[in-house]
Amino acid sequence: LICLRSAKTLILLLICFQSMAQVKPTPAAERMKGNELKKKMIENSKADTVAFRNIGPTIMSGRIVDLDVNPDDPTEFYAAYATGGLWHTTNNGQSFTPVFDNEDVIFIGDIAVNWSSSKDSTNRIIWVGTGEVNSSRSSYAGIGMYRSANGGKTWEYIGLPESHHIGKIVLHPTNANTAWVAVLGHLYSPNKERGVFKTTDAGKSWKHTLSIDDNTGAVDLEINPKNPEILYAAAWYRTRSAWNFEESGASGGIFKSTDGGNTWNKLNVAGSGFPTGNGVGRIGLSVYESNPDIIYAVIDNNDRRPDTAKKKIDSTSYTLQELKSITKEQFAKLDNSRLDTFLKKNRYPTEYKAAVVKAMVESGSLKPTALYEFLADANSEMFNTPVVGCEVYRSDDAGKSWKKTNKKAIEIFSSYGYYFAKIYVSPVNEKKIVILGVQALLSTDGGETFKVMDKGNVHADHHAMWINPKRDAHMINGNDGGLNITYDDGKNWFLANTPPVGQFYAITVDNAKPYNVYGGLQDNGTWYGSSKHKESSDWLADGMYGYKRLGGGDGMQVQVDARDNLTVYSGFQFGFYGRRKLPDGPYKSIRPRHTLGETPLRFNWQTPILLSKHQQDVLYYGSNKLHRSFSKGDTLYTISNDLTRGPKAGDVPFATLSTISESPIRFGLLYTGSDDGNVQVSKDGGYTWTLVSGKLPKDLYVSRVIASKFKEGRVYVTLNGYRNDHFNAYVYVSEDYGANWKQIGKDLPLEPVNVIREHPVKENTLFVGTDGGLYVSNDAGSSFSPWTKGLPKAIPVHDIAIQERDMEIVLGTHGRSLFVAPIR
Repeated sequence: LICLRSAKTLILLLICFQSMAQVKPTPAAERMKGNELKKKMIENSKADTVAFRNIGPTIMSGRIVDLDVNPDDPTEFYAAYATGGLWHTTNNGQSFTPVFDNEDVIFIGDIAVNWSSSKDSTNRIIWVGTGEVNSSRSSYAGIGMYRSANGGKTWEYIGLPESHHIGKIVLHPTNANTAWVAVLGHLYSPNKERGVFKTTDAGKSWKHTLSIDDNTGAVDLEINPKNPEILYAAAWYRTRSAWNFEESGASGGIFKSTDGGNTWNKLNVAGSGFPTGNGVGRIGLSVYESNPDIIYAVIDNNDRRPDTAKKKIDSTSYTLQELKSITKEQFAKLDNSRLDTFLKKNRYPTEYKAAVVKAMVESGSLKPTALYEFLADANSEMFNTPVVGCEVYRSDDAGKSWKKTNKKAIEIFSSYGYYFAKIYVSPVNEKKIVILGVQALLSTDGGETFKVMDKGNVHADHHAMWINPKRDAHMINGNDGGLNITYDDGKNWFLANTPPVGQFYAITVDNAKPYNVYGGLQDNGTWYGSSKHKESSDWLADGMYGYKRLGGGDGMQVQVDARDNLTVYSGFQFGFYGRRKLPDGPYKSIRPRHTLGETPLRFNWQTPILLSKHQQDVLYYGSNKLHRSFSKGDTLYTISNDLTRGPKAGDVPFATLSTISESPIRFGLLYTGSDDGNVQVSKDGGYTWTLVSGKLPKDLYVSRVIASKFKEGRVYVTLNGYRNDHFNAYVYVSEDYGANWKQIGKDLPLEPVNVIREHPVKENTLFVGTDGGLYVSNDAGSSFSPWTKGLPKAIPVHDIAIQERDMEIVLGTHGRSLFVAPIR
């Protein structure tokens, strides 16, 4: 302060501190007030005169996080989806009914059903913990616990608002008012409300019985079914930021209580046989029902894998690691033939032959480590780290000692176990266990060996399994692609996907009659189908489902050439896009590459692409730079320098472009937004760029920049604090190309904003999609009303498309697929 020279400097400093404070985690009390505000907004909404209709799709489904099955009648069960709500079936999955659509959040971590409370579902007790325990890019924060005493007809909120992500609910076998909850806690920030909580009065009050530290929570929980005083908890240390994920730590491990969960002791100590130290990652537990002294555990062991294998030297090529720290003198001695093979195998640009690269290194125009650096990025650092990975352990003495069961490495945690680590033991056969990861594996010899259970109609990435205690060959499996049921230990499965629970990221429409909707889904590729689609079982007879698949992976953005409604650009995570002409034209890969000696390009999980409205041969593509093609992507030219604030050290790609917009009024008036808060404008087709986000809140993800169709200088920006556990709604408009900004939507509840769109003919009508739903303004953003008719009360709206000819709005929801409504 001594160095401050003027009051103006002090004001600027205070503004800086205020901007920094804006991205602090939002306290639960503020979120709950926001929920109350939303309830009043819904009651007074003027937008709910028109209902949305759901147009599917259902067949590709979405991520299931938990199952609870009636042990006396397994044709009745509940399926909980990560962002799609809770669904109930009484006909073995042939049809489902949603039972959690009117609550303040729809994100679920775990469910527990007290089947003994009533054989009649109308009087059954159900517990729901909100916020899935997976630490994925779209694992949304819940607000705690709900309980229903009438089978889901009505719900009572029962607390734990700071829990955010709940791993397991365990019910007392004879006392309906007693339950324990494993709370993982915040995903993107430390918090003390983690660990195990206990209630003895049906959630009216909670006792925090296991508390470890602000970054270690409980991810799983098991009870001794013959002695409910004995419980086991799996603790997981993990931190996450937008640029880095720390997936293990010494504070993690297995804890045991012998007094009904009131006090706990750590079991994985030195000499126990179970891993200890910084490599302890996510753990799953399973107690053998017939003999509860037998416990199985699966762990994502992040200790480095011992290098015991005899390396077979490839005499025809080099490895990337050999070139990581090479000197100029060593590089000159490399064998040209082996170097050429390495360059070809790793798809370096064809102009780089061994002799050319050697000459560049010799002249000093290229570093000797440039070949390694050309391929190195945050993703490769994560995937190429040789960790032990999945291991299975067994205890025969109630957790006092442990032995590893698997004789060979288990390769089902290909990208670490932050998304997996569940284990199940048959209630009647101690040797029969199932572990879940990218694949579902079955062991019939106590975990010594495993075989893959997946079949062609079973989606990869598994999160939940139920084993029938009366017929243990009968299992129900929940995965990234929905629900599968087997009656023969996985030799055969049938698919039970009827709920419309797709997790869309981005959507667009064409101008066909009727028009089609295109979109990319988490876990489930890219698809397109008619806007008139209605779900029915007719397609099972003729084999012609209403939606067609464009590509695999985690589906991302799609663009369609409006001149023919057939030329489609689509792709999957981290910017792997391509072009083809429907229905089955050849595929042309589209992805910019840096040149040798340059820093690798960085690609967002949802890499943005955009076809120009002015000339549809023009394609824009965003890495950390903006690229443009005048030839439908056949050739891409870089038209900017780095438009972000620059990379940070970590294993998650960061400092990338997240959104692109071109003015519908003027060709070459371009805007970009980045995941680290930059908004840039170019008024000359990309030759020069100006940073225009200096007056906006800092360090937030720019979810959309949208250039207006009504005035050339008008532009909208939405900012999203989800990756900071910050839930404020940020919407801004500028009338002078971003030189000055005005905040609009100040009455929006505390829900991170994903998208904004203008009405095609009404200048003052705006649509905003948040992590909690859709909002409409008819006064240019001064006030907003929720539009919920035909929708779940709180569904994430990730994208909005407007079909201008038919005057319809299409919602791409992250959990309940697609909705359409007229906007005339």
